[in-house]
Amino acid sequence: MGPIVAMVAAGREQRVSGRVVVSGPASWNRIVHVEHLPAPVPHMQFALADHETVGGTSAGKALGLAAFGRPVTLFTLIGSDPDGERLRGILDRVDGLDLDVVDGARTERHLNLMTPLGERVSIYLSTPDDRDSPEDDRLTAAMEDAAAIVLDLSERSRRLIPDARASGRPIWIDLHDYDGTSEFHRPFLDAADAVFLNADRLGGDPLPFLRRVIDDGARLAVCTLGAEGAVALASEDGAVTEHRVDAVPVDVRDANGAGDAFMSGVLHAMLGGADVDAALEVGAQHAASVLVTRHLHPTLEPLVG
Repeated sequence: MGPIVAMVAAGREQRVSGRVVVSGPASWNRIVHVEHLPAPVPHMQFALADHETVGGTSAGKALGLAAFGRPVTLFTLIGSDPDGERLRGILDRVDGLDLDVVDGARTERHLNLMTPLGERVSIYLSTPDDRDSPEDDRLTAAMEDAAAIVLDLSERSRRLIPDARASGRPIWIDLHDYDGTSEFHRPFLDAADAVFLNADRLGGDPLPFLRRVIDDGARLAVCTLGAEGAVALASEDGAVTEHRVDAVPVDVRDANGAGDAFMSGVLHAMLGGADVDAALEVGAQHAASVLVTRHLHPTLEPLVG
């Protein structure tokens, strides 16, 4: 039994203290595997395989945290359409994951084109109606008692950033493939205690950007590097330290959800008192466990079918 498998098994047997609040997308996805991403010209291409499953970055993080035994509440928007009913039915059956749903009129749906190298093009087929709602008060109240708050990129998360900051709880942010300039991301960056992103659009060495994040007030800044692992800068007692972790080698089946699993592993470990190096190791192991399944997390294998 590997270390991450043992930790997840222990988490399922015994709940740990400290609830995490996650705000952001859950979706219903069709995954289409192709030999290479389509060129931007008219042509025909055969799929290698396809399937439908749970998607959404916030669903991925909530699934990862629940698998560790970490109490977690996922605040998300799901429509009352057939895909939404199926999505809600699956997430409601995940042990340790509490679901708080606002009716978004439409369920978020993606068509993801995936290559064997883990390259992805996501086509948004529908998005929920995300507007101010009295139901946002439930999320604001939950933040007050959270061990940590994960605000994933969404309009709802963005408008509730002031409430998250007022709670005084640590705020964890995932910028995904941030290019370093997008104005939509700026309020998230300004509020973050911990920032995660990948290097896809940063260009070159990610360390200068991570250093700017730390200089702007975050205590942890992490950039995932695919098969090369991840690099992080951490600020503690006035000193900034660099940390690296290697990727765990596995035969990749599907890369969807690996970044969410990595972040949820790091978050869970640090809430449990782990130092940065140990937490990054947990994150890398957890990401590897997701790369070998066709779902966001192995937890979904018996639930999606």
